[in-house]
Amino acid sequence: MKNNQIKTLTYVLDGLMRRYSERVPDVNKVANAMITEEIISDRGDIENDHIAFRTMGVPQLGIQSFEKIFLHLGYEKRDFFNFEGKKLNAYWFSPPEVSGRHSAFPRIFVSELRVDDLSENAQRIIKSYTNEVKSDPADSLDLNDAVAVNEFLHNPLWRIPTWEDYEALQQESEYAAWVIYNRYYLNHYTISVHNLKNGYGTIQAFNTFLEGIGIKLNNAGGKIKISPDGGLLQSSTVAEMIDAEFADGVIRSIAGSYVEFAERKVLPQFSGITIDKIERIHRRDGFETGNADKIFESTFTSQTMNAEM
Repeated sequence: MKNNQIKTLTYVLDGLMRRYSERVPDVNKVANAMITEEIISDRGDIENDHIAFRTMGVPQLGIQSFEKIFLHLGYEKRDFFNFEGKKLNAYWFSPPEVSGRHSAFPRIFVSELRVDDLSENAQRIIKSYTNEVKSDPADSLDLNDAVAVNEFLHNPLWRIPTWEDYEALQQESEYAAWVIYNRYYLNHYTISVHNLKNGYGTIQAFNTFLEGIGIKLNNAGGKIKISPDGGLLQSSTVAEMIDAEFADGVIRSIAGSYVEFAERKVLPQFSGITIDKIERIHRRDGFETGNADKIFESTFTSQTMNAEM
């Protein structure tokens, strides 16, 4: 990975995290509590396992467009995922190596809504917005310009939706409603708990800590989502509610973004390596459809409404 790529990627990721932290109070609440409890000495001790984005699967947008940014910055496209019930496709992208070593840059998980699988009315609503984007915006973006990429990821691609349109989409696809309002806003980042000190380095222990400081956890499929091989355990907060102003002047509280937590077990073939020698490459990599399917629901009303009760 070249130095200019490292600088660009670092700038883009810092920009994403800065805005995301401002918008999602749980980010600071968790980090500050970790420092208070002396789990970490400062925020730089937190390993970001992955970040995630949601997109609309239309010809000029979706994964095929979004991925161009991070493929250019050295990421590698990995496994495909199909979420049949939610009508979603997804891929994850592994971070580039730095100086021949597995880097500390986060993995990236990008999903897209299969818009054409929705009802005609939902398709009409979505395309009335996405059709404002006449061509693939990534094709006209200078991917070597860190400032330009950073601004692109925080500028709206289409007009603010009306409450009527948002509500109509919400009835059919909560994912669609989330994207039509939030666009490319960072959906979540993920704290790697397996690197934390004893007493906090498992999902179960960390969830206990989180609930002890008043964090509401997504309980869809159970608070801990476990892959069939037992190597990947995940949990997440319930999405923060934001006051959203719609194009018709209506203001409503809707789901914003959330925080995820991941524990990746050491792979069996590396079980003999001492803990101080364990690196990311020795742990279970990738993602799991069943886990991710329930993590998506962190922004769904089935979770956010329960959190407000």
